[in-house]
Amino acid sequence: MTLQLSVELKRRGLMFILSSPSGAGKTTLSRRLLEAYKDAGAHETIMMSVSVTTRPPRPGEMHGRDYFFLSENEYHQMVDRADLLEYARVFDHHYGTPAAFVRDTLSKGTDVLFDIDWQGTRQLVDKNEADVVSIFILPPSMAVLEQRLRARAQDADEVVRMRMLKATAEISHWQEYDYVLINQDLDETLDKINSILKAERLKRVRQGGLAEFVRGL
Repeated sequence: MTLQLSVELKRRGLMFILSSPSGAGKTTLSRRLLEAYKDAGAHETIMMSVSVTTRPPRPGEMHGRDYFFLSENEYHQMVDRADLLEYARVFDHHYGTPAAFVRDTLSKGTDVLFDIDWQGTRQLVDKNEADVVSIFILPPSMAVLEQRLRARAQDADEVVRMRMLKATAEISHWQEYDYVLINQDLDETLDKINSILKAERLKRVRQGGLAEFVRGL
């Protein structure tokens, strides 16, 4: 006689952070990771965290999909009400992560993907360390990074220069992350990110109901 057993443990979602200097590839990697899991089951889904920002939309960006575009006054009201999990000023504009959406999503066993910088990562770790998995993406070289920024043809020379200066400061925080990957090839880097995500989902501390299951063996 063969016993048929079905075991389903409830998993709490995790905050999956990708950080990098502008132009190092995190936005492309984020989009491809989301695409890979768009048809996944309920407890394998990963959703993008939509940030608020006070900067104007770039060509092709939509309110509510890419960012929630707010006025300075609206943004500061959210800060005062503690409605943001993390927030920071970047290049003369403000950014932040709405708290309610993230907490509700994690409780349902769905992961939330963050495309944020080291400042936001540090705030999330300080407040929610057990839920955070962080990855820092490095470019193969600074020359390649500058080439990628110029290839986008969206920013003036002065903006590119500022981004390159900021990149050096951002890279200095690489040791604060759980994982560090050098993005030489997008496909290889994406495979590594996916491996990290799968392994982190299986960690004992994220397997809800495991203690009860063991006691019932």
